[in-house]
Amino acid sequence: MAGMSALFFDLKATHNPHRWYLPLTDAVCVGPPGQMFMYGGIGLASAIAAMERTCDRPVVWATAQYLSYARPGSVVDLDVWVPVAGKYNSQARVIGHVGDQEIFTVNAALGARPSPVSHQWVAMPDMPPPEDCERSMLWGDQGQNLNARLEVRMAKGRYGEGPREGKISADGRLVMWMRMIEDFPVDASALAVFADYVPSGVGAALGRPGGGNSLDNTLRIVRIVPTRWVLADIMIQGLHGGFAHGDMRLFSEDGTLMAMASQSVIVRHLD
Repeated sequence: MAGMSALFFDLKATHNPHRWYLPLTDAVCVGPPGQMFMYGGIGLASAIAAMERTCDRPVVWATAQYLSYARPGSVVDLDVWVPVAGKYNSQARVIGHVGDQEIFTVNAALGARPSPVSHQWVAMPDMPPPEDCERSMLWGDQGQNLNARLEVRMAKGRYGEGPREGKISADGRLVMWMRMIEDFPVDASALAVFADYVPSGVGAALGRPGGGNSLDNTLRIVRIVPTRWVLADIMIQGLHGGFAHGDMRLFSEDGTLMAMASQSVIVRHLD
């Protein structure tokens, strides 16, 4: 179960099958020069990869709580605990830490059960294909950081794209195509990286430059299919007291609902 993670981030094994480690480079970090930090989605993605390899089962859902920052040049150790391993599913937990400082905690369920039923009730939004949408620049995507490794495209004038002049969105919605420029295969870890862009919807919802810091990131996997582009349908549900709450649906190019994600966010106004 190496998938995208073996290429997009350098998760390494140890002699202990329950311990992994991740050297942090600029390529998995975001932020301004001199203040870069590990992108939260990388924390969840690396934990998913570590659990899938340890348990030899696919993730069903995983939720991360972000506790502190890890900086480039440091090494994050990931300890996998599997308190329950049943016939079809396992319950697992990862603690990611730098030395004795805990950076994130991830809880998850993994497995698959035999079933002849496969169906989805949610339809993909009516959007032009990626090649008909304009490329959007991500915050700080210059240089070699994580944002520079992703491509985002939005339909002009639809779903939150366009000038942000302070007018609050009517529906809090932002829809965008996303892909990894290096064209790594889409797996659960890749979806975890995309899912951490829920805060991008905050600025669109408020109609002004802004975003936020994730307090958590929950990913629920439905069905992963081969696709180059992923459509991220983001909706900010509400904002109060400096915190926003939103979710995301992730679709393949053929309209398959691959996963759902949700987050609570510390709101940051960039203007």
